[in-house]
Amino acid sequence: MIEHNLIERLAAHRTLGSAPRAELEWLARHGTLRSLAAGDQLSVKGHQVEGLYVVLGGRIALFVDRGSGPSKLVEWRDGDIAGVLPYSRLTVPPGNSEALEPSQVLAIPREQLQAMARECFAVTSILVHTMVDRTRMFTSSDLQNEKMASLGKLSAGLAHELNNPASAIKRCAAMLESEFQDSEDCARRLSAAAFTEPQLAAIDALCAAAQATPAQPALTPLQQSDREEAFAEWLAGHGLGGVQAESLANTSLTLDALNQIALSLDRPVLNAVVRRLAAGCAIRNLAARIQDSAAQISKLVNAMKGFTHMDQANVAEPVDLSSGLANTVEVLRAKASEKSVIVTLRLEPALPRVRGFAAELNQVWGNLIDNALDAVPSGGAVDVVAGRDTSRTVAVRIVDNGPGVPVELRDRIFDPFFTTKPMGQGIGLGLDIARRLVRHNDGAIDFESAPGRTEFRVTVPIAD
Repeated sequence: MIEHNLIERLAAHRTLGSAPRAELEWLARHGTLRSLAAGDQLSVKGHQVEGLYVVLGGRIALFVDRGSGPSKLVEWRDGDIAGVLPYSRLTVPPGNSEALEPSQVLAIPREQLQAMARECFAVTSILVHTMVDRTRMFTSSDLQNEKMASLGKLSAGLAHELNNPASAIKRCAAMLESEFQDSEDCARRLSAAAFTEPQLAAIDALCAAAQATPAQPALTPLQQSDREEAFAEWLAGHGLGGVQAESLANTSLTLDALNQIALSLDRPVLNAVVRRLAAGCAIRNLAARIQDSAAQISKLVNAMKGFTHMDQANVAEPVDLSSGLANTVEVLRAKASEKSVIVTLRLEPALPRVRGFAAELNQVWGNLIDNALDAVPSGGAVDVVAGRDTSRTVAVRIVDNGPGVPVELRDRIFDPFFTTKPMGQGIGLGLDIARRLVRHNDGAIDFESAPGRTEFRVTVPIAD
């Protein structure tokens, strides 16, 4: 009676119900009906999957820890198939499978799958199609999750890089208000003064010197400090201790010029002239800082935009590797700076364009360079080199001076979910996805490793 009920349940199963009854009877004879309470585990990460599971009721979910705690990757309900499938290479699951509510499954032991493939042709065909669908789903999910994880890490570094120039702009803008106020006050005082022609000429010469680019070679930090100290002493000696000596010391002004004009002006007028002069210098310096900071923000935003290719369709096209690699290095510069790692980019002149998907190739460079930055010690070096490999391909090489990949792990380095990083720092998909993306772009990837030098080499076809 129990077996008859089980066969009827299999006949009503959404996935297997279309199989011949004789094959469903084979499953009922060789399987074991298992009942799970909410919270019971069907399979455990790190342990072999025991067999194929025909879900007959309830809900079971696969939870994968991607570094921030377990998250549900897929859920199986009544009518679904879980566990290992015929011809699948699955041995160890990427996470734990757990019942979300009281559930029932028919478990077919792993050792019976070969016999099932011989005796149950229709069931096996159905399960092979299920495996293809599952592979497509996992591949799409892995690619999306890895891309989001990569963008998350990059955005954190980018936010740090953007904060510095943004803070500088905010700080300089606040200082500008004070300097403008000081300049206007001095201008009102000067408007009431009566200057002779020689005095006006001396003031104009002083202003011209303050606006001119310094002709002398760049001073050393010690020389610049001495110059600022000399200006501060002059200002203090003339009752102008509140004026910033740095603003005047960064110009072509000389103390001789200040001494000359001090001889021809009364103290109150001299005070107003020098204060307005210093305010003008400070305003120009602050404006230049704002301009430089805004340019840095624009550069970072353009680099991120070029890296993601968010404004372009994801279609194969001629791709400029030079800009793609430069953008990738730029968006990862914050991470390199944190470890004091020197990243060198060397590109062959007139590097030909390659045929591929720009966003996918940038993700490959991002994964490989990010891994290299993780591998090198503090103060290490990463070299990114691109040039012609053959008349039809371009090679990109990412070389780091880290400890290298242990010999016993080299055969597994491209395996999904394999990682040597500590928990929370990687889920082992970066290199697997990099290889998939390289193949999707008709390229090839390999690596060589020894203590002190690891090189990943990617070749992609030149665009016709």
